[in-house]
Parts: sequence; C-alpha cells; structure tokens
Amino acid sequence: MQKTLLTALLATGISAVATAQKPATPSKAYSAAGRQVQVYATVSGTSQRLAEAGKLTFQAQPQPLETQPTVFVDPTHAFQTFLGIGGALTDAAAETFAKLPKARQQEFLQAYYSPTNGIGYTLARTSIHSTDFSSGSYTYVADGDKALKTFSVKHDEQYRIPFIKQAQAAAGGKLTMYVSPWSPPAWMKDNKSMLQGGKLLPEFRQSWADYYVKFIQTYEKLGIPIWGLTVQNEPMAKQKWESCLFTAEDERDFVKGYLGPTLKKAGLSDKKLIGWDHNRDLMFQRAATLFDDPEASKYYWGIGFHWYETWTGSGMQFENLRRVHETYPDKQLIFTEGCVESFKFEGINDWKLGERYGNSMINDFNAGTVAWTDWNVLLDETGGPNHVGNFCYAPIIGDTRSGQLLYTNAYYYIGHFSKFIRPGARRIATASSRDVLQTTAFLNTDGKVAVVVMNSTDKEQPFQLWLKGQAAQTTSAPHSIMTLVVN
Repeated sequence: MQKTLLTALLATGISAVATAQKPATPSKAYSAAGRQVQVYATVSGTSQRLAEAGKLTFQAQPQPLETQPTVFVDPTHAFQTFLGIGGALTDAAAETFAKLPKARQQEFLQAYYSPTNGIGYTLARTSIHSTDFSSGSYTYVADGDKALKTFSVKHDEQYRIPFIKQAQAAAGGKLTMYVSPWSPPAWMKDNKSMLQGGKLLPEFRQSWADYYVKFIQTYEKLGIPIWGLTVQNEPMAKQKWESCLFTAEDERDFVKGYLGPTLKKAGLSDKKLIGWDHNRDLMFQRAATLFDDPEASKYYWGIGFHWYETWTGSGMQFENLRRVHETYPDKQLIFTEGCVESFKFEGINDWKLGERYGNSMINDFNAGTVAWTDWNVLLDETGGPNHVGNFCYAPIIGDTRSGQLLYTNAYYYIGHFSKFIRPGARRIATASSRDVLQTTAFLNTDGKVAVVVMNSTDKEQPFQLWLKGQAAQTTSAPHSIMTLVVN
C-alpha cells in the first residue's frame, strides 16, 4: 500500500484481534443486542482498501422473511480452531527484498507482519534448498555425500535467512514456519536431475530422511524455529523445475519406514508432518492411502493442498476438501500454496486477482481448513526471479527499477481474513440466503466475531447481518469484500 494508506490505517486505529493463547470458546448464551458492528471494505472502482466503512447497529428481528437477503451467523456453533494465514518466504522474495531501498523494506515488513499497521501474517513456508523461484538450482551437500557430512545452508545466509529473521521480528518475534522440499539432490534420483520429475532411488531413502532433519536442526540453531514440514511439494507433477514424483504408496512407505521414524529418533516428533502438498483433485485418494495405514497415519498431523487443479479447466474442487475432512476428522487441512500464474506487469490491477483469493479462502475455511498459506510474499516487476521462466503474481510486487512497492488487490483481499481472524479463533456457523454473497465467520479469543462477506458479481446487494434474533442492515457493493467485526 502507498505510504498514505499505511498512515491512514494507523490514524483510524484499526487494530487486530489479540493473538490467541487458547482457542476461543463459544457461549451458548450469545446475544448481539446492544453490540456494534465495525465494517471494513475493499471495493472495486473506489479508493476503499481495507477501509473503515461505517458502523452498524442491531435491532430485534425474530424471523427474517425470504424476501430479505440475509447473512446468518450463529456464534454458539463452532468448528475448527484457526492456526493462521501467511505466505512463502522464498529465495525470489528474499532476493527482491534485498534490492529494495531500506524504507521500502520496512514498509513491506509492516504491511505484511504488523497486526496494526498491516495485515498481521502469523504463518510462513520456506523451501528445503532450491525451487523454481530461486535464481538457480542448488542443494546443501556435495554430490554423492550419502552421510551428509558436507551439509551446509551457507547459500541461504546471503538473502533468505536474513529475510526470514526480519519477517519474524516484524511479526513480534514469532512466526509459525513450515518447510517443504521440491526435489532431492540429483544424485539421489533415478533421472539424475533435480528437474523434470524423476523418483527418489530406494538406496537414498534414509539419506533423504536425514536431510530433512539436518535442515530443521540447522535452521533452528540459527534462530528460526520450525513448526512443521511437508513430505514433498507437488508429488504428482513432472515439472520443468525442481520436482520429484511420489505415488501415494511411495509417500506412505517413505514416511512410515524412513521419515517418520527418523524425525522421532532425532527428537522432532513434535514437528507437524503434512502429507500430499498438491492440488485438491487427487487429495482424497492420497488421504485414504496415507491415513488408512495406521503405521503411516500416526506420523501425520494433516494434509496440505494447492489450488492449481484449475489447469484442467476445472473450477476449484472444494467438495474434495469436505470429503477428506468428514472421512478423516482427526487430520488437519492446511492450504499450502496458491498464486495466479502467467505474470504480466500490466495485469497487476486486475480485480480478479483478489477475487480468486477470496473465493478460495471462504470455501477452504468453510470446508474445515485451519491454516492458509499464499505462495511468494514478494516478487519483482518480471514476476520472478525464476530460473525456468515460470513467472507469477504475488500480492505485493517490488519494482526494482523504481524502488517502489506495488500492491495488487490480492493483498487487501487476504487482509480481510488475516487482519481480523487471529490464531486461536474458532470458525462458527454462517449461511447466506443469496448466492451473490459468499461468507465465512470466526469467533476470536477476545469475543469479537469477524464475518467476511464477498460479492464477485456486478450486482449491488443490500442484506442484513442476522445473529440470533438481532439484525443489522448494510449493503455489499459489486466486486467487493467486507469484514464485519461484531464487538
């Protein structure tokens, strides 16, 4: 956001709900009578971006009519506990950050990680060595070093580690961090390349399991606590960049025979192990294979997913999330990656960027997702750097030519969730009587209710927010997103 908008957010006193220590506990006696609602809005065709948009008051209304468009919210029925929202701290983001002037670096850190001046990110992902969003392929060991005696993260000390530490500091000293590999070193694979898929050779399964442990231990010694890890990024995709194929059976057997026991032996059983880490299309089959095997299942905290099943022409397959959640309710759902692909600089003001995020976040949370992670938090004016030309959008673009930050509306759409729904919140029951209005709602630990309402149509939609016999009137503008905070 421009400096003026950051200043405006400060001046209006928008504050985040307090970070949770314990999950919110719904009260069966909730009443909205006498409560006020503060509205924040981001609206296409206006200057409103996470802007205060007035206060609403409740009035008694026992029974809404079917002629009255209504968003129903019931804080007495609660579901999953919210973990956090954030983005990936990649090599590309770190290298772009390093090229910005100091003032813009500080603006960036505040914009993402301050709960008062920004949108309050609390979650992060980073990679175990290189991805396509690195300036080149690299690993942390010498070729053929099966015992990992040469293991070193010196490569990351130039850009990525200082970047992560600054993000940690801006987030108040704590950032829930998980890590993911894109490919084992080339010499561990049957195609002898980190690129173009290939598979992990059986004789290197233990070395590869040890590699995760080495990475986690090394980063933690450097002052970067690791909360969790995924087994393999996009294990069913042969990509022109770093990639490695794991069938569901491959992943199951690697985890129960190698990675799970290796983490346990190293004293890292508390790290949250996440399976799949790929699109929603195949995730039920993956979940069934991993979680129906007790010896594998015991190591898994949950299952991660991306949104790129749309490459087939399909819409986002939220029903598959629901199938996994209802079949394996003891496993957690976490969105581990999403971005809008095929970057064009002239497209950074496209309103559809944010609406893609809003649609996914609302539906993912309503399906039981506990945490949501964007892909690169920052990219340059080319949509990179990316060593294979796979240029994409990020919510904030750092124009290294001018030294300026350019905010897409995706930043604000994400902020309508991350700023007002805080760790420890519980999702609560919500329903809309009109399909124009997409909605989700959470009860925060301080008792505040945050209701997100998105309208991606060309139609203005008046509606009432209804909580247990109390209603407040408002209007959803065309192509807008609102957060209604019930105090």
